[in-house]
Amino acid sequence: MTENPLNKKLNGRKLILGSGSPRRKAFLEEMGLDFEVRPKAVEEIYPQHLQGVEISEYLAQLKAVPFKSELLENEIVVTSDTVVWHNTTSLAKVATKEEAFTMLRTLSGDWHQVITSVCFTTSKIQKTVSQITEVKFMAFTDAEINYYIENFNPYDKAGAYGIQEWIGMVGISEIKGSYTNVVGLPTHLVYKTLMDMVS
Repeated sequence: MTENPLNKKLNGRKLILGSGSPRRKAFLEEMGLDFEVRPKAVEEIYPQHLQGVEISEYLAQLKAVPFKSELLENEIVVTSDTVVWHNTTSLAKVATKEEAFTMLRTLSGDWHQVITSVCFTTSKIQKTVSQITEVKFMAFTDAEINYYIENFNPYDKAGAYGIQEWIGMVGISEIKGSYTNVVGLPTHLVYKTLMDMVS
C-alpha cells in the first residue's frame, strides 16, 4: 500500500495538534496524517490595535508559547486561530443567545472575511501562514436566526456560526476562497507548509 506522501516525508518527525478543536482534529485525520492531540489552555487576549490577520497570527503564535520549552527536536506543533472580520471588527465567540442573535443579524445580507492563521513550531524555528476567505450571507429573517441558535451550537465558533451546519447550507450565497478555512483549518496550506518545512 502506498504511504501518505506527507507522512513519508515527515520520516520520524512527530506532528502535534495543539488544539482541542474537534473540527481541526477531524481535518488532520481526513488528510491521513499521523499526529497526537496535545491541547494547552491559553488566555486568548490580544493587543487592541491589531486588525484582521494580525489578530489571528498573534493568537496562533500565542497558543504555541506553552510548548516551546518542552518540544523535542523531532516534534512539530501546529496551533491555529480563526477570526471573523466584518466592518473593521473582529467577531469572536459568543456566550449567550442574545449575543449570537446580534452577531448573526450583523452578518446577515453582507460579506465578511474568515481568517485562519496556522503556526508551525519546532525546537528551532517557527513559521506562521494565513488564509483569508470571503463569505456572503443572504439576508436572514429573525425566525431563521432563532432557529439556528436554538437547534445548533453557535457558542464555540468565531462569528457565532459553523459553515458546515444548517446556516451555512441555506444561508451562504457566495464564497471566495477555501471552504475548509471557514470550518477552521486551511488544509491545503497546512499540507504545503509541512511539505516545504521537511523537504
